[in-house]
Amino acid sequence: MTSTTIRSPVMVVSETHASPWPVFWIASVAVFLVSLDTTMLFAAFRAVRAGFPDTSAADMSWVLNAYTVVYAAMLIPAGGLADTHGRKRVFLLGVTLFLAASAACGLAGNVGWLVAARVAQAIGAALLTPASLSIVLNAFPHGKRAMAVSLWGAVGGLAAAIGPSLGSLVVDAVGWSWAFYLNLPLGALSLWRGAALLKEAKKPESRRPMDGVGMGLLIVGVGAVALSIVQSEATRWSRTELGVAAGVGVIALIGFVIWVRVAPAPLVDPRLFKHRTYNFVNLATLAFGTAFSMMFFAFFFYMTEVWHYTLPQAGLAITPGPLLVIPFAVLSGRLAGRLGHRPFLVGGGLIYACSGLWFMLMPGAQVAYLTHWLPGLLLSGTGVGLVLPSLSAAAVNRLPADQYAVGSAVNQATRQIGSVMGVAITVLLLGRAGLTHASFLPLYGCHVALALITALLCLPVNTKAQKNKG
Repeated sequence: MTSTTIRSPVMVVSETHASPWPVFWIASVAVFLVSLDTTMLFAAFRAVRAGFPDTSAADMSWVLNAYTVVYAAMLIPAGGLADTHGRKRVFLLGVTLFLAASAACGLAGNVGWLVAARVAQAIGAALLTPASLSIVLNAFPHGKRAMAVSLWGAVGGLAAAIGPSLGSLVVDAVGWSWAFYLNLPLGALSLWRGAALLKEAKKPESRRPMDGVGMGLLIVGVGAVALSIVQSEATRWSRTELGVAAGVGVIALIGFVIWVRVAPAPLVDPRLFKHRTYNFVNLATLAFGTAFSMMFFAFFFYMTEVWHYTLPQAGLAITPGPLLVIPFAVLSGRLAGRLGHRPFLVGGGLIYACSGLWFMLMPGAQVAYLTHWLPGLLLSGTGVGLVLPSLSAAAVNRLPADQYAVGSAVNQATRQIGSVMGVAITVLLLGRAGLTHASFLPLYGCHVALALITALLCLPVNTKAQKNKG
C-alpha cells in the first residue's frame, strides 16, 4: 500500500491482562448482539405486527427499514469517529445507546415509538461495529490478526444466521418484546468489562477536526440509495419518488468522492482505495453480501411456503449450516497468516456456488430434509465460514493502524448495502402467494452467479507477501 501519513494512532489494550482474548470477547459480544438483533427481528416481525393490529403494513415495514437505512448510512461516519475520537470511547457509547434503545423497543407502546427506538438502535450498532474490529486488531500481534479477525467475522456471521431460529423460539415462548430484551444481559456484561479492561492511549493535541461536510454527504448518499432499494416494492412510493431518492443518493455520493479529494482532513482518506486488494475485497463483499442475504431469506420462503414448516421448525431446520461457520472460520484464520486469504475466498466462493446449484436442482415439493436439503445446507455453511470472515480480515490486512475503524466500516457498509439489495431482490422474486420450486429457480441462478463473481473478484487478492506495519 502507498505510504500514509500516520495520524494519532489509538491503541486499545487490556490494562491487567497480557492475553488479548479478554479484549476480543468484550468486542465480539457486542457485535454478536448487533448481528443477532438484525436478523432475529425477521422471525419476530409477524408477532410484532400482530401486537399493533391497527397499524398498516407500510408503517410496520419501517420497523425493519428504518434500522437498515440508518445502519448502512452511519457505518462509515462512525468508523471515522472511532479513528479520530477514540475507539474505546465510541465503542462504549455505541453499546450504551444500543442497550438503551433495545429496552425502549421492548417497551414501545406504539409503532412511532418503536421506529424511533430502532433508529437509535441502528446508530448504536453503527458506532460499536467498526470500533469493535479496530479494538480487536490493536489487541493482537500481526501474526495472529488473521485468525482473530476471521473469528470476529465468524461470531457476527453465526449470530446473523441463528437469529431467526432463536427469534422464532423466543417469540413463541415469551412474546416479541423479548427479541429486544435478550440484548440486555450480554450487552451489559460487554459494557461493564469494556469499561474496566479497555484502556485508550492517544494524544489529544493531534486530534483531527471532524469532517462534517463529508459525514453529511455520506449519510445522505448511502441513506438515500438504501431507502430507494428497501422501498422498491412499497405501494406508497411512486417510481418517480424512488428515482428521485436514488438520484439524490448518487449525487451525494459523487459529491462525497469529490470532497474527499480536496478536503484538508477528509472523513475517508482517498489513499485507502489505492490498494488493489482492498478494492477487490470490497467489490467481492458487495457480491457476497447480496448472495448471502438472498440465500438466507430464500431458505425461510421455501421452508414455510413450499414445505409448509412453521417458523420455529424452519429456524431449527437451517441451524446445521450456521454451526459450520465458526470451525471453518477458525481453520481459515489459522492458515491465512501463512497462505493468505485468497485460497479460502476463492474456494469458499466456489463451494457457495455449488450450494446454490444444489438447491436449484435437488429439493422438490415433497419434504425430504435429510437427503434433499441438509447436504446443500452444509455446503452453504462451509462456503460462508470460509468467505464471510475472510472478507473482513482481508479488507483490513494492509491498512495502517490509524485507519482500522474507517477501513473496516467501509467494508461493513458495503456488505450492508449488499444485504439490502439481496432482501429487495428476494422480495421481488418471491413476494407473492402460491410459491413452488420453480419460483425459486431465478433466485438460485442469481445466487450461483454472485458466488462465482465473488470467487472471480477474489483472484487478485493478495494478503500473503507483505506484513502490515501499522
